Amino acid sequence: MLLSRDEMTFNWSGARLDPVRDRTVLGWAMNQFLYGEITGIQCGHWLYAAPDLDAARFFARQAVEEFQHVDNFLRILEILGEKPAPPHRVVRFLSTGMMPSTFEEHVCLEMALGEGFVLMALYAVIDTIEQAEIREILLRAVRQEERHVDFGERRTAAAVRERPALRRKLLGLSLVSTWAVRRLGRYLERKLPADHPVLHRLPEFLDFAVDCGELRLRRMGVVDISLTELSASRKAAAVVGAYASSLAALPLRLLPRRRLTDTYLHDPLVSRSREERERAEEPLHIVR
Repeated sequence: MLLSRDEMTFNWSGARLDPVRDRTVLGWAMNQFLYGEITGIQCGHWLYAAPDLDAARFFARQAVEEFQHVDNFLRILEILGEKPAPPHRVVRFLSTGMMPSTFEEHVCLEMALGEGFVLMALYAVIDTIEQAEIREILLRAVRQEERHVDFGERRTAAAVRERPALRRKLLGLSLVSTWAVRRLGRYLERKLPADHPVLHRLPEFLDFAVDCGELRLRRMGVVDISLTELSASRKAAAVVGAYASSLAALPLRLLPRRRLTDTYLHDPLVSRSREERERAEEPLHIVR
């Protein structure tokens, strides 16, 4: 990944979450994760819209992993003695309401940034939870989430190198996503106890997560300066431009488009000879 585990690790100064004392708030958090994993159904959409075999194979594998994670979070809720419950409206907006319209938007907004935020939240629970089974479940999950973030970063960086004009739109959508994360932080600040060693620091943690998201945008090449250095007018123009271009492109989505079933014979994974694929260590099958 473009950010290391150390760079994405918040210093909790030894503060801990207790699965008995904090079961309600942990249950709330796990239900937000559970909803995010259920949105793994969107992998089917992106598999159908995949621009190449590399992306298609990745989304096929990711769909399986997301639904394995559903079982993981149901198990954690069971351990905590909490029941599945609806997500917060901001989490629903981030996971479903902001579903992108293009592959490039998806790999940037949902995979690199969105799953990047999720990954940091999982790291935070792993680093503070005092329950071995929950920690082990999450440690297995983060290895897969790291692959998802890495894929999103690589494909976003490649997309903006190939089409620099994408930067403005991706920046505008990223600003909206960041606004929603900060709004969730304000909600938590109002609801959580001020004297809890972990929970009272969650707004600080969310600021840290937003900073890491900004660093990820810079390393992917979406923006070349700190977001704090961007003027309010430039930010507003990026947001308006992002949504205006999406509306302008809406009629085009009704037109037939060339999909992988039309282009696969020209795909590098097919057009290469078997010897070339073996040298590149890219066998043409889904890695299990």
